[in-house]
Amino acid sequence: MTDSHGLAGFLKDVLFGPNFEQQYPSPVKDKIWRITVPHGLFNQAPHVKASPNPTMCVGFASVAREGVSYFQSAVGSVLAGLDPVERGDIFLILFIAHTDPTQHPAYSEPWVHELADKVLLYDEKDVDIDHIRSLETAEARTLALEKGLLDYTYLLKACTAIGAPYTVMLEDDIIALDGWYHRTKEAVDVVERQTAEKKASKWLYLRLFYTENFLGWNSEEWPTYLFYSLLSASTVLLTTLIVRRYRPSSKPYLPRETIFVLTFVCTPLLIILFFAAGRVTMLPISEGVHEMPKFGCCSQGFVFPHGRIKDLVSWYESKGIGYVDMLTEDYANQNDEIRWALTPSVLQHVGSKSSKTNSPVPQKGIRTIPEKLWNFAFERNDVNILREEHERHLRWGA
Repeated sequence: MTDSHGLAGFLKDVLFGPNFEQQYPSPVKDKIWRITVPHGLFNQAPHVKASPNPTMCVGFASVAREGVSYFQSAVGSVLAGLDPVERGDIFLILFIAHTDPTQHPAYSEPWVHELADKVLLYDEKDVDIDHIRSLETAEARTLALEKGLLDYTYLLKACTAIGAPYTVMLEDDIIALDGWYHRTKEAVDVVERQTAEKKASKWLYLRLFYTENFLGWNSEEWPTYLFYSLLSASTVLLTTLIVRRYRPSSKPYLPRETIFVLTFVCTPLLIILFFAAGRVTMLPISEGVHEMPKFGCCSQGFVFPHGRIKDLVSWYESKGIGYVDMLTEDYANQNDEIRWALTPSVLQHVGSKSSKTNSPVPQKGIRTIPEKLWNFAFERNDVNILREEHERHLRWGA
């Protein structure tokens, strides 16, 4: 059970309505696009490809969505603004996750083949193509629990084969901010250092996106909230009693009635206001890299060390069905894995229409699950500051 994050929740209602993709071009989308792709991408030439020894394999798995596509914007935001050295440090795989790739509108578009280092397709030699085809029916796609996991695993294997030290797995309905790559590389360095400081030999992932929806006042922590609430009230009561006792001149200003009102009326009201404002508003996560062992959601963006992918692939294949983010958390919980997250998120989720066929019809005033996957902190970014930071990093490395 989580809160609505007070003011942040209200802003989300205003900024991210139920028909987000139908409102294009909207002020919100324009803002996101300015932050992430300030100068455009697809008119830039020539297109640089990966170097012989890239640091990261970046993988997108994309399935056609009815009536809408986020794929081009997602890929564009990841590549826009990268200088040739940064682009050469990335091996980009675009996975058209259909047994018949022509079913995906992007497959016939030139940009897919021009920008990708590899356009990945299902190979009949590696998979049971008939089984995958059976998962593409409308009935099988109702929850996409098997097909989605199979796509993710297939792409992970393809990235592992590249041999890059790290693999970045991205969903096709995200937007990356300008400078996401240097922030991610710096975050990975911090993760490696902090993991070593913990005397640990390995970590599972670095999360590049999370929604604050699950970081509110969780019912599991009610004893902690009760303790600090009682502590606050007790502190007010003891402070006023001590002042009244040792400062006799204060008695006219602190009669027992006033102390009662301060302790049992004003303080509880302030506590209620504190909780109503929301945890994200009152106790925001500090910027930088930090552990996130609980309440991290969802699978829009992960960085995996090369050495951990084999373990994850084996786990996914042993399960065969399920949501990637939940299965990953199950694996981490069972094996006491270290999980890191980057704040603020360098990605934003913009896909309000799911690739699954059972997506509910949007109702006025009611957000669907995909529409609730939103990172508030991302919206605080300023396009000019991001561009200056990125240029400074390219020039000075800091």
